[in-house]
Parts: sequence; C-alpha cells; structure tokens
Amino acid sequence: MSKRNIITFITMFLVGILIFWYFIRDININVLVSDFFTINWWWIVVALGCMFLYLGLEAVVTKTIVDTQVDNFTFRDAIRVPLVEQLFNGITPFSSGGQPGQLYVMVQTGVDAGKASSTLLMKFVVFQTMIVINFILSLIVGFQYVEEKLHYLAWLVLFGFFIHLFVIIALLLVMYWYTFTKSLVNNIIKPVRWFIKDDKFNSFKAMLDNKIDTFYMESIRIAKQWKLMLKIIIITFFQLAFYYLIPYFIILALGFDQVNIIMIVSLHVLIFMIISLFPIPGGTGGAEYSFEALFKSFITNNTKLILALIIWRLITYYLGMILGVIAFCIRPKKIEK
Repeated sequence: MSKRNIITFITMFLVGILIFWYFIRDININVLVSDFFTINWWWIVVALGCMFLYLGLEAVVTKTIVDTQVDNFTFRDAIRVPLVEQLFNGITPFSSGGQPGQLYVMVQTGVDAGKASSTLLMKFVVFQTMIVINFILSLIVGFQYVEEKLHYLAWLVLFGFFIHLFVIIALLLVMYWYTFTKSLVNNIIKPVRWFIKDDKFNSFKAMLDNKIDTFYMESIRIAKQWKLMLKIIIITFFQLAFYYLIPYFIILALGFDQVNIIMIVSLHVLIFMIISLFPIPGGTGGAEYSFEALFKSFITNNTKLILALIIWRLITYYLGMILGVIAFCIRPKKIEK
C-alpha cells in the first residue's frame, strides 16, 4: 500500500470513532454496557457468518471464471480478490479503488492482465444487474417507508437507482448495438475538444474507443458462455442475499424477534444504494445516518439501536478493510503457466 492509502485507512478508522462517539454522546454509558452484555452472541456469529459467506462466494465467483482461462488458480489467491476489493472500496471515494485493487492482486498472482480484466468485467456485469433487480424489488416493498423516514434522501435513493440502471443500459448498448454506441459516444465527447488541446483530445478519444472495443470483444466471448453466466448469477444471488440478511440477525441478537425479515432486507438493499452515492470513502456518515433513521422503528430502545449500528458497521465495513490489509500483505502463490 502507498503512504497515501495508509493515511486514508487510518483516517477512516479515526472518522469512524468520531461518528460512533457522536451517536453515543447522549447515552448513559452504564446502560450501554448493560445492554451490551445482554446481546445474544450466537446471532452475532450468524451475522458474521453471513459476511464471511458474502466474501467467500465472491471468491468462488472469481475462481470459477478464472478457472476457465488459466490452470492452478487457488482458492487462497481467489479469496484475496474480494478482500482487497473491500479494502480499496473502503478507502476511496465512490468505491473507485475496488476494481484496480482486484486487478492488481490477480496480476500479482500471475493471471494475464487481459484475462483478469475479462474476469472483473463478467463479475461487474452480473453484480450490477443483480443489484438493480434487488433494488427494484426493494423499492416495491420499502420505498414508501424510506420516503416517510428520510424524506429528501428517498429521492437520492431513486437517483442512485437510475445511475446503476444507466450503467447497465450502457453496457447492454455496447454489447448489442456496438456501432450505434461508438458513434453516440464520439458525438457526446465532441464538446470536450473545446476545453483541451487536440493531442489530448485525440488521446482521450483513442482511450475510450479502446475501452469500448475491449468490452465489446469480451461481451461476445461472455455471451457464448451462457452456462458459466448462469452459474455466476446464481452464486451472486446468494452472495448478496447473505449480505442483505446481516442487519436482521443483528436485530435478533438485541432481542427484537418480531421484525419482518422482508422489510429489514429491503431496507438494507436501499441503504446499500445510499452508501454508493456518498463521495466519502465507505459512505461514512451517510451509512450511519441511514441505518439509524430507517431501523429506529424496529429497534425501539435507543441504546440498543446505537449498538446495532456500531455492530453492523464493524461487520460490513471495518472488518472487510482489516481483512483486506491482511490479504494485501499475504504473498500470492504464483500460478504455473
């Protein structure tokens, strides 16, 4: 990791401590400690298990795809990919560092950069598609509730949905209307020429053309592997399902066993979308506010609500970053070519 990344990593933990302090500042510490010792830790273990399954199934997806391209790619190296993704997602705005981080550790293992990019592309297409589908279902169940609790943020949720939907549509355009998409992109970027020199514009245009060409060629290859795609879709479905279930088990651990699992899962899907829109790494601030606002109707004890928030954040955000640092430091086992 670079010095800048290390500083950001430490900073995000310090910011997290400040945010936790903000939420507990008006709470009686004795009550907080007392409620802490009433937690049913078996349900917390289940919540942790869901997070480990989320990471493990993404490793399975990675290994499944890479195994069709190279031999001797071990699960040990496959698990490094989602863990390092968690790390760089957590320390970069809009999770922008996750993809380059995954590419780095795969190339480090000995996977060809082109094949690694192809793997990440397939994962990205399936993951984005599943997020959009899950989000549509969650909107049907929980949007009215979100609108009542978060008001203006509800429209931010919809904005996030349209961004993800736009990404999927753009990918489909490249896959099925290649010529039209390339022409459309070239027309859209024409105004950029007004602000930069011709050589920089030509370089930028060539880079975009190369990206579109690469994606198109890879999409043709992927389309021929429909059985593999189906397998990846099924695994990704369960991967996300385990992640979305985490708050439900945390709420059970705090003694609130009359909650509606469908509503809790739907709200977590919407929180996932909200987090992706906040420019601060990890959606810090927005994630905690959203959780507190949406789940306070289900966790009626304010002290236990804050405990749930802290446990949820530790499991879904900070745990992944810590494991990511460990994975990043582990020496990869080079594949035999």
